[in-house]
Amino acid sequence: MSNMKQREPPKFPCKTETELDKLSNLPGHVIDQILSQLPIRDAVRTSILSRKWRYRWATIPYLVFDSQCVTVSSQDQSLIKSKLINIVDHILLLHKGPIHKFKLSHRDLLGVSDIDRWILFISRTAVKEFVLEIWKGLRYKLPSCLFLCQNLTHLELFNCLLKPPSTFKGFKNLKSLDLQHITLSQDVFEKMISSCTLLERLTLMNFDGFTRLNIDGPNLQFFDIGGVFDDVGFENTFILSMVSIGLYASANNDQNMATGTRSKLLRFFAHLPHIRRLEIQSYFLKYLAIGSVPSRLPTPCFDLNYLSIRINFHDFDENSAALCLLRSSPSLQELEMLARPEEETLVTAFINYWEDEHWNCPFAHLRQVKISGISGDRYELDFINFLLSNSPVLEKMTVKPASTNGGWDLLKELLRFRRASVQAEIVYLDP
Repeated sequence: MSNMKQREPPKFPCKTETELDKLSNLPGHVIDQILSQLPIRDAVRTSILSRKWRYRWATIPYLVFDSQCVTVSSQDQSLIKSKLINIVDHILLLHKGPIHKFKLSHRDLLGVSDIDRWILFISRTAVKEFVLEIWKGLRYKLPSCLFLCQNLTHLELFNCLLKPPSTFKGFKNLKSLDLQHITLSQDVFEKMISSCTLLERLTLMNFDGFTRLNIDGPNLQFFDIGGVFDDVGFENTFILSMVSIGLYASANNDQNMATGTRSKLLRFFAHLPHIRRLEIQSYFLKYLAIGSVPSRLPTPCFDLNYLSIRINFHDFDENSAALCLLRSSPSLQELEMLARPEEETLVTAFINYWEDEHWNCPFAHLRQVKISGISGDRYELDFINFLLSNSPVLEKMTVKPASTNGGWDLLKELLRFRRASVQAEIVYLDP
């Protein structure tokens, strides 16, 4: 027995090998999805797992080059830039198959020629999503080859100059357009918007080169804008449901808003019959108050259930425009009012504006109200009293003043007001 050869225990693959085999046997599109969730640096590192994985990363259809791509201990910006360029060149050179998404976003200054080269490469693929964020330097002029990418469904640009060739007829498949810190001419902007007939989402932030926003979008559903402009109008936007719009102050802008007889309020809502969510930011309410302000819109906003307004409670015209919106929103459920106390001026002409019985109107569905930035003066308190006495199903009103001065007196005033809703709760938040 002692001379008998002992039987060796059977060899089984270790757990990690078994798991790796299971992972390798997943469908190709599932593996691509897993790799796409990793930083591109880590996706490339999977090539060391096994022979099957050596070039698996080279078929990833989603390429994202950002700050996670480069890991160097040195703070030398030239070294970081050089390494990023090498990474992008290497991956594009070895990449096989379609590229559905290409994103380049980096805080360091990159060379124009390098970006031009990469965009030229991408333009020869059927890329669907293109994101370019140039965080430093002058506005980067997009090469004309980008405007040949007719398979684009999403385009996102930051700090760029757009000057498409005369032959450009728009992106026929584009559904989402996000332009921030960009420059383009008035005619280019209008042509781009009107020619992208499938566009569903449009974001514009901090732009120059054009001041009139003529939005023609039969499929547009989401519109978010913040910047300096003279005029805005919608056409063929009958399914647009979510709008956030902020007009930033400037000397020229204030001068332009001081004139005008046609009602901006009526023109703005003429092509927004199904708006559900509206955010009026910065000084846009001042724009809407230009011209004759009606007591109600000709066609109420029946679908509007959320409304946010930045308002100067000391401005009669802004109060009138806000009231028109409130009275024209019979389905309103959530309301947010943000005061601009820095514009306080002593006005006595409408001291009883919100107390006037003529303005009483029940908000049959209003349940949540947030009011912030107030100082607790008579104008603001009258508005709060107006809401509390006309909201029979109100559940919660949150009030947050601009400062702690007079906070106790403000709270006492709030608790003194009569409430149409027996379940209405008033929550006071310290600034």
